[in-house]
Amino acid sequence: MKRELGFDDEGRPVLITAAATPYEEQHRARVRKYLTIMSFRIPALILAAAAYGLWHNGLISLAIIAGSVPLPWIAVLIANDRPPRKAEEPRRFNDTLRRTQLFPRPEPPALNPGISAAQPHTAGGGNHSSH
Repeated sequence: MKRELGFDDEGRPVLITAAATPYEEQHRARVRKYLTIMSFRIPALILAAAAYGLWHNGLISLAIIAGSVPLPWIAVLIANDRPPRKAEEPRRFNDTLRRTQLFPRPEPPALNPGISAAQPHTAGGGNHSSH
C-alpha cells in the first residue's frame, strides 16, 4: 500500500489538531519566559539603589537585592518546563515490558491426559482391600 501525505499507515487521515506544538515554537516560548523573568533583575538593582537614595536604609535595599538573587534559578526552572501533559498520556514509567528475568523459571509441566481427576493416584499403586 502506498503511503500518502496526510494519511497514516492504515489509510486513515492524520488529525493535525492533536499534533504536538512544534519544537521551534516551544523553544521560542521558553526563551520568552526566561527573558521576561530575567528582565526583572536590572530594575531590581536600580530599585535597590533608588530605595537607598530615598530612605538611606540599607536593609530595604538588601531585601530587594535578596529577592532578585533566586530569579535566574526560577527562570531556568520555568523555561525548562515541558508543556502540560495531556489526559491520555501515561503518568508513570512502565518498564514491565522491557524487564527480563535474571533467572527465568521453567514453564509448568503439562497435565497428563491419561490420569483423570476422579481417580486419585495412591503411593501403593492401587486399591488394597483387607480380606
